Amino acid sequence: MTDEFAIRHEDSGGRGRYVIPLPDGSEAELTYARRDAATIVADHTGVPPQYRNHGLALRLVEAAMADARRAGFRIVPSCSYVAAQFRRHPEGRPRAD
Repeated sequence: MTDEFAIRHEDSGGRGRYVIPLPDGSEAELTYARRDAATIVADHTGVPPQYRNHGLALRLVEAAMADARRAGFRIVPSCSYVAAQFRRHPEGRPRAD
């Protein structure tokens, strides 16, 4: 199921998000605040109840981590879900505080 949904990255300078538009018009998202040019703080991950347990939140975290590795910025997880994924997969995470 998760492979059929595209992830879109939106960044407006001080805030941004990774978002998956869903068929019913709702969205799964991971939001962040930019601390500085080299650091973002992942502050929220949300998936509508009807789409939970399908790996969407993990795909959002993986997209953010891939961008961080590619662009060389840090992710500080203040969202409990992002923090849990960093603990579960320390080999894949970018530099963090």
